[in-house]
Amino acid sequence: MSLAAVVLMAAAAAAAPPVGRIEVLPHEADRRVDVTIDGKRFTAYLWSEPLTKPVLFPILTAKGTPVTRGFPLEPRPGERTDHPHQVGLWMSYGDVNGVDFWNNSPAIPAEQRARMGHGTHRRIVSATSGRDEGRLRVAIEWTVADGTVVLDEDATFVFRRAGEGRSLDRISRLTARRIPVAFADNKEGFFGMRVARSLEQPSKEPVTLTDGSGRPTTIEAVDNTGVTGHYRTSEGKEGDAAWGTRARWVALSGRVGDEDATVAMLDHPRNPGAPAYWHARGYGLFAANPLGQKVFSEGREELNLKLAPHKAVTFRYRVLILPGTVPAPELDAAWKTFSQVAR
Repeated sequence: MSLAAVVLMAAAAAAAPPVGRIEVLPHEADRRVDVTIDGKRFTAYLWSEPLTKPVLFPILTAKGTPVTRGFPLEPRPGERTDHPHQVGLWMSYGDVNGVDFWNNSPAIPAEQRARMGHGTHRRIVSATSGRDEGRLRVAIEWTVADGTVVLDEDATFVFRRAGEGRSLDRISRLTARRIPVAFADNKEGFFGMRVARSLEQPSKEPVTLTDGSGRPTTIEAVDNTGVTGHYRTSEGKEGDAAWGTRARWVALSGRVGDEDATVAMLDHPRNPGAPAYWHARGYGLFAANPLGQKVFSEGREELNLKLAPHKAVTFRYRVLILPGTVPAPELDAAWKTFSQVAR
């Protein structure tokens, strides 16, 4: 073998992601942090334009199949193009001191932007790789249109293997700045993922959805070929019946690419409002909303969370990306393990 060939092989080996490790690799000039597990891409933390909040995108199975919708960052044929604010996996809310952080996107008309908020990435606090887990800690500011910061978010992401699948946690500590902060009871929130087209639930009818500001969006009925998603909850609700109900965990199973997969979200029992209500929408929005109780309970319950200046609240969620259709007892066990994790 020639010396040139040896040099090329060595360079390729050096460039390849290491197997047997979870790597968390910042690329600040590109406004991203890449995460690989055993040499395979898992996800990336992004804060680039035109995003109005940091997101994890895309999120992949262990085989490399995306479980998140590509639009608007990486559109794929056959996808829906509604709700451009629903990108990857994110955290935001529809009413923080009267400001809407949830619905903000470049598609918002100019005359409505004054009451829209941004999740503004400020810095990477730490990025740690390891054999069993990788960690990313970032500072995010919840900023209103005039640049005022109402909340400081200290967010930690933890990336792990989960058997033959993947696991990620988001632990977010939200601290009020100099004025009180009120999370008014609102259905637009809180910890959400927009899933790939094949993980949507089949639907034959169009539906018009209205956000907290009265903006309607019509979700058209489209071809259901290859659409296989099905929701299940810890409380035994299935399909469309999962939406607007409380649960410790919710799982969405279906076929993505050439594999069967389950995406499960776990709510920590010490989160405010636990067990959360769930935005388990058939069109692909999969979100836990612990703070918007009035609409889901038809007015029987209400939660208006308030923080005094410099006071904080912490939320913890776990997302599992697992092969196959995972039985409820296994998800119960996963939730029990997660519930015992101290915040």
